[in-house]
Formats: sequence, structure tokens, C-alpha cells
Amino acid sequence: MPIVKYPRATEPLWHEWDRKAQKCGLRHRVYAVNGDQYTGEWLDNLKHGKGTQLWKCSRAIYSGDWKFGKRDGYGSYSILDPVTKEYKKVYTGWWKNDRKCGYGTTLYPRGERYEGEWSGGLRSGWGRMYYRDGSIYHGQWLQDQPHGQGMLRLPNGNRYEGGWKDGKKHGHGKFFYLDKGQLLEGIWAADIPKCGILIDFGRDEAPAPTQYPIPKV
Repeated sequence: MPIVKYPRATEPLWHEWDRKAQKCGLRHRVYAVNGDQYTGEWLDNLKHGKGTQLWKCSRAIYSGDWKFGKRDGYGSYSILDPVTKEYKKVYTGWWKNDRKCGYGTTLYPRGERYEGEWSGGLRSGWGRMYYRDGSIYHGQWLQDQPHGQGMLRLPNGNRYEGGWKDGKKHGHGKFFYLDKGQLLEGIWAADIPKCGILIDFGRDEAPAPTQYPIPKV
């Protein structure tokens, strides 16, 4: 008696589509139960390749590379501006294991900007930070804080060059008071100069030099 094979009537058709997508890496649009939406490539039922994720609750969008279900590679993260109702990119750069890692640029809500290296979602490595008051820090970072060697330039042109620790001036450094035409070189600890030498520096070009020059020893 011949064996008759009946179709698997109990299996929905989307199962067959899903198997093909896993094998071929096809692009699909998938809606999660909470309303999140993903459009892009898949591998073994995981987001893998190029794709775009829209989070329903925050209305945030990520567009870029994915690896086994996580943001990994190059991509941009955007949020919806509540005033203009338009999307603006808040981070563009590299990701690893769903976190910022490598070189990238972040725009902060108050107009501040960071350009540089990241690790584990935190500013780490070399980077430049533009602050709201006009100050600029360029140097080393560790776990989201200036740490190592760096330079801070203030809005009035004065600047500090030297060591940093946990976001504060620490170690050997130089503070250029260009508005007064003086230079302080010494040792800092937790943002406080502990000892050093103060000399005239660029006094002739200073807009508001000290009343009397420092006598040479």
C-alpha cells in the first residue's frame, strides 16, 4: 500500500516564511507585542545585518548594523523632537554588543557635543567635548570623565593643560591666564593648585594685565 504524505495543515504559513528568512537573510518588517517595529535583515531568527528599529514608547529610531540581535557595527540613533516633531540624530558612530564603542559623535539636549572614542557606552579614550558655556575640553577620557592628559579652553581664552583625574585637574599642569598675561605652572589635586610658580606670560597682549609685572628672580 503506497504511503501518502499529507500537508502539515496545523502549521501556519508564516512558519514557512520564517524558515526561508532564516536561511536567506531576507528583509522583513516585524512588530513586537509592545508595538516596537523592526525592518531589516535576519539570521537564525535574530536581527542581523542592516536594519532599522523603532521603539513605540520613546519613538526613538536606530538605523544601522546588527549582529545576532544587538546593535553592532556602524549606526545612528535618533529621537523625536517634541517641538518640531522632526527626528534629530543624537548619536552617530560605532556600536558593540548594543552599546556605543569606538569612534562616535553625540549631541546632548542642551546643545553640547562630544566627538571621540567610546567604550561600553561611556566616553573613554581620546575625545573633544563642547560645553554649553563655550568651554572646550580636548584630551583623554575614562568612564565618562576627563582622565589622563587634556586641555580645557575657557570662553575667555584662558586654558589649562595638564593632568586630569575623575573629571578634575590633577597632577602637573599649566594654567594660562591670557586675560591677565600670566602663567601658573604647578601641581593640582582635585581641581585645587597645591604649589607652583606664577610668571608673566604674554603680558603685552593681555586685555587686562595685572597692575604690576612680576619681578624676575
